[in-house]
Amino acid sequence: MSWFSVSATTRKPRPNEVEGVHYRFVSPAQFEQWIEEDGLLEWAKVHAGEYYGTPRAPVQEQLDKGNSVFLDIDTQGAFQVMKSMPEAVSIFIEPPSIEELVKRLTLRGTESPKQIEGRIAIAEHEIEQRMRYNYQLVNDNLDEAVAELCRIVEAEEQQS
Repeated sequence: MSWFSVSATTRKPRPNEVEGVHYRFVSPAQFEQWIEEDGLLEWAKVHAGEYYGTPRAPVQEQLDKGNSVFLDIDTQGAFQVMKSMPEAVSIFIEPPSIEELVKRLTLRGTESPKQIEGRIAIAEHEIEQRMRYNYQLVNDNLDEAVAELCRIVEAEEQQS
């Protein structure tokens, strides 16, 4: 069985985001308490100084049940997970081009041009790190990317 982890963040929800579905929206004080208590599998302070991270307990609970756990995290977090859980399978999903990423972020309509510029700078750095992952997947056609992701997951589950 598979389980998708819900990351936590200190940023405010965007329109149409649902608590516990898209993110767990928490206060900076709560997040910092988790850091102090080693309650996060991975975390980083990114995008305008907001915290993002993965609460450790729900992930461990699912792993203890024998479930596969999916994390949607940035490279900082991924490298923390790779270090603490070397058995984890990492998949880097990238846009077909920086130009396409700019287009997608602009169409999303949730960030200012300055925020998009910052995200692009981060994305360029992250793309340079893609070869550190077990797999690299280009999201140029959503249906094809999803099919490829499913093939990777099925192959890895058969090996374990």
